[in-house]
Amino acid sequence: MTATVNVFLKEGVLDPQGKAAHHALDSLGFSGVDDVRIGKQIIMKLDMTDKAEAEAKVKEMCETLLANTVIEDYSIEIS
Repeated sequence: MTATVNVFLKEGVLDPQGKAAHHALDSLGFSGVDDVRIGKQIIMKLDMTDKAEAEAKVKEMCETLLANTVIEDYSIEIS
């Protein structure tokens, strides 16, 4: 199984990288972009067969290490 975890700053948390990217896109002439938020994606190969068990284990990993849940949210996709 493969787990894909997307980690991103919570709404309302300042995202300086996103602001810089938004400004750069605007400077390069890319109009119509209202906001840019920068996050990270973590892809893991899992040696598991039960999807529910895999999702629970990955959630535990996120809560323990992969995401700073004070300022970040995350989403998990198991395939």
